Amino acid sequence: MQNFVTPFSREFAQELLAIYGSPLYVYDGNILRETINHITQSIAYPHKQFQFATVTNGNVSLLQIFRQCEWGLHANTPGDAFLGLKAGFYPGKIVYSGSNLNAKEFAELLDWGVTTFNLDCVAQLQLFCDIYIDKFAEKSTEETKPKLGLRLNLPELTGDSRIGVRPEEFSEVIKITNSVGLKLSSLHFYRGTGTNSTKAFTQVIEPILGICQLLPDWEYLDFGGGFGYPYHHNGVAFDWQTFGRELTAAIEKLDKKIQLIIEPGRAAIAGSGKLLTKVISVKWQEDKQIVGVDTTVANLSVPSVHGGYREIVSFLEVNKSDLYLTDVCGNTTYSRDYLGKNCQLPSLKEGDILAILDTGAYGYVMSSHFLHRPRPAEILLEKNQHRLIRQREDYNILLNGQIFS
Repeated sequence: MQNFVTPFSREFAQELLAIYGSPLYVYDGNILRETINHITQSIAYPHKQFQFATVTNGNVSLLQIFRQCEWGLHANTPGDAFLGLKAGFYPGKIVYSGSNLNAKEFAELLDWGVTTFNLDCVAQLQLFCDIYIDKFAEKSTEETKPKLGLRLNLPELTGDSRIGVRPEEFSEVIKITNSVGLKLSSLHFYRGTGTNSTKAFTQVIEPILGICQLLPDWEYLDFGGGFGYPYHHNGVAFDWQTFGRELTAAIEKLDKKIQLIIEPGRAAIAGSGKLLTKVISVKWQEDKQIVGVDTTVANLSVPSVHGGYREIVSFLEVNKSDLYLTDVCGNTTYSRDYLGKNCQLPSLKEGDILAILDTGAYGYVMSSHFLHRPRPAEILLEKNQHRLIRQREDYNILLNGQIFS
């Protein structure tokens, strides 16, 4: 048999596509909740809060599952926070950690009641403080007063990154916050996008805690962002238990109680999503099968940004000896419109269904109207039922915002 497992039966896949159309994003709420629980239970430290990184998936129905599981929200942009509020998150459960906001955007976040900010540079901190003192300080209470942190930039710990403030700048930013009656109480460590190496996180715990203590008003540590997911299922996976054990042990050695924030994104949601697609055409080039499907790379993450590999499975039951080297191609003439190259798939025919796995993160959220294809629908499987959580677009979406005579 094939050396992978399909997410559900062929008959069920056919039923879903008959109801909702193809291509189709399918999310499994049970898998999502299991993953959330696994990550949550991996860190024993009691004073912790998990914040889901909305950048990876902004569907409100999925965000509501995180809220029900008592996670907060990590926002890279005001749009992330906006979606979180629409999903019912209390503003105090939203942490903003982004870059290069203008004055209007900072004012929006403060108007919405967001109180926790990890800022990217001295200039952003100064702008934030200017906005706060000009429009918000007089009506601020102890409960609504912003809690400010810095995103750390230290190449030996964070790698080569444009993001963050270096320790030699701490004294300057402390002066700025003190001048407007605010405290600089947090440090935010971001390792980088999609890191599967557990050691990349555990080996920096002690140095990070040491740097945190350079902040005289240190109260909490925001320890990333950047946790990976094993898209190659036989590859290295992040070890949450080891990370949680070592992080808890290090924090409990401190002579003060701090609040710990953890911001998983793709690690929490990638495995819950699949993109179903129908085979439209099949041709052979020597011994290689070229399969055309009714979706496109425009419905997945940009390969140069968040990687192009996803496992692709069919719903046909065949022996391993009956698999063929296969390229799965999208429904555009873009020369790089490959959903998968050199896959091992059975001999396919028109109408067969394929599942592109692990599309819960950076799937729909990074899809586009490239080559003017409307985007698919999204559905949620939960409690042995399925329901629509985002409508399929039609061609009218391509006219949104256009002005013509």
